[in-house]
Amino acid sequence: MKVDVDIGVPCAIWCEALPAAAAVCTGAVRAALSGADRPDDAEEVEVSVVLADDAFLRRLNHDYRGRDEATNVLSFPAGDDAVAALTGPSLLGDIVLAYETVSGEAAARGLALGDHLSHLVVHGALHLLGYDHESTAEATTMEGLETRVLAGLGIADPYRARQAPGA
Repeated sequence: MKVDVDIGVPCAIWCEALPAAAAVCTGAVRAALSGADRPDDAEEVEVSVVLADDAFLRRLNHDYRGRDEATNVLSFPAGDDAVAALTGPSLLGDIVLAYETVSGEAAARGLALGDHLSHLVVHGALHLLGYDHESTAEATTMEGLETRVLAGLGIADPYRARQAPGA
């Protein structure tokens, strides 16, 4: 399967803080799509990743989720109608990330910015494929898949810190 990843960077600080940000996002999307069960058999898919700031995510979060706050990542699946109308790649949707929130989380957790960005892009890509974490069972499935995909990228289990010592 061919995966086209379109990267938009309306927030230049991403490239200043992490010059390889576009490559990190592209690798994370491709890893997530190859590591997950896909709902269709498209030979070519497209995902858009937008590296934005907190103000942009706050507006999106308010407009689409009714929450007047910034968040680290939002995913917008294209939906069946959009995919069916295309003659080119199957459009999966958009992943949008907020620099200040993502970099702040990485710093607070002692993570490399690129590793945390990879995790959130994988998380967002899985949402585009229909994975969710609303129930405990869904969260366990999604987090397990995220952990496996990230391990393939050489990134430690981001959920390990939440587990009890000796578990």
